[in-house]
Formats: sequence, C-alpha cells, structure tokens
Amino acid sequence: MDLTFILTIFVIGLIGSLLSGMLGIGGAIINYPMLLYIPVLLGFVGFNAYEVSGIVAVQVFFATLSGVYAYRKGGHLNKNLILTMGVSILFGSFIGGYGSRFLSEEGINLVYGILAVIAAVMMFIPKKGIDDSGREEVSFSKGLAASLTFIVGLGAGIVGAGGAFLLVPIMLVVLKIPTRMTIATSLAVTFVSSIGATVGKLTTGQVPLVPAIVMVVASLIASPLGAAIGKKVNTKLLQGILAVLILITTIKIWLDILS
Repeated sequence: MDLTFILTIFVIGLIGSLLSGMLGIGGAIINYPMLLYIPVLLGFVGFNAYEVSGIVAVQVFFATLSGVYAYRKGGHLNKNLILTMGVSILFGSFIGGYGSRFLSEEGINLVYGILAVIAAVMMFIPKKGIDDSGREEVSFSKGLAASLTFIVGLGAGIVGAGGAFLLVPIMLVVLKIPTRMTIATSLAVTFVSSIGATVGKLTTGQVPLVPAIVMVVASLIASPLGAAIGKKVNTKLLQGILAVLILITTIKIWLDILS
C-alpha cells in the first residue's frame, strides 16, 4: 500500500478524531465523506461504501474510548443517561451493523443522508437555557431516551457510525441536557454503540485491516487532544461548529445521491 495513501488516511483520521473529542461525536459525520471522496480526488483507488462504513466503525470505537478517558474527571459524565441510552443503542447498532450487508451501496449512502438531514435540522433549533442549570438538576425521560437511541442505533449501525451526530442534537434539543454534559456523555454512549456496529462490520468482512489500523492510531492521538480543547471552548461555539459541519456534510451527501 502506497505511503502517501497511508498518510492521507492518517490525516483524515486526525481531523475526524480531533473533532470527535472536541464536539462529543464519534467522527463518522466527518470521516465517512472524507474517506469516500478525498482518496479518489487525490488519484488513489477509492473505498466503496461498505469499506468506508467498516473503517469508520472501528475508528469511532477507539476515538470515543479515548475521548471518554479524557472526560473521566470533571463530573460531566451522566452515568444514568449513559446506562439508559447505552443499552438501547447497543442493540440497535448491532442489528443495523449486521443487517447492512443486505443493503446496496446506494442504500447505505441514502440512510446516511437521511440521518444527516435530521441531525442538521435539530442542530439549528434554538437551545435556550439548557446551560443555566447545575449538573445535579439534570433530569430526563428514560423511556424517551431509550426509544430514540434504539432508532439512532439502527441507522448508525448501518453506516458504521456511533450515532453521536444524532445523539448530540437529541440530547440538546429533546432531553435538554447541558452542552458539556452532552458532549462527554455522548462520547460514552457512542462508544457503547460502536461496539455493536464494529462487531457487525467485522463479522461480515467489511473492514479493510490496514486503513482501519491507521485510523485507530490517529484516533488515539487526536481524540484526547480534542477533548482538552472542548473543555475550554465556549458552549455556543461548540454547538455552532457541530451544526455547520453537519449541514455541510448533509449538502454534499445529498448532491451525490441525487446526481
């Protein structure tokens, strides 16, 4: 495998994982389109949608694990929310990851595009007052949280994502969880989700080994760095960055689906 190609994959992994730790996402919303399009634009033989979703699943697993470790102190990890959402999304992501082999490449891209649209719309809904209350005052509906995360897990497992690009808007807009708690807790839930997605992709032979290892190394380096940055950045800015990233990705995916 060409060294330049490996370096390209490594840089993609660094960018996605840095944003992962910073914004509480697994990095799939960034890495999926970059892996799909950048190697081809640079003249390399590109990955197909199955391979991209497999690589991303493994990368998300390690990026979120590193991010959670970086957030382990500070009181931002909500254990009740992690347990409620984690169990539900684990089942959903495993079913989605295993069942993705029955979909065409166009079908996988379509699922990704639909999820991205939903996430983009939710990120632009006003989130007034969610950061005004203390961590001890946070409450949520366990039934609503569990049902929504199961649905997220199904779709996220199909595209090899951890589902954080949907979990973050749900936690902010629907469950009204404060931003920094959302970022830290989302990483933990996404880590649980990525277990099911990763197992599903590995058992169906959808993970190219060398590119996946390169992405993992990048994740272990960049995700803790991103978490450190995220702790210091204004919460409104963090929400804005994520909203813009999701919107750009959504537009690009749908332009390709419709072309």
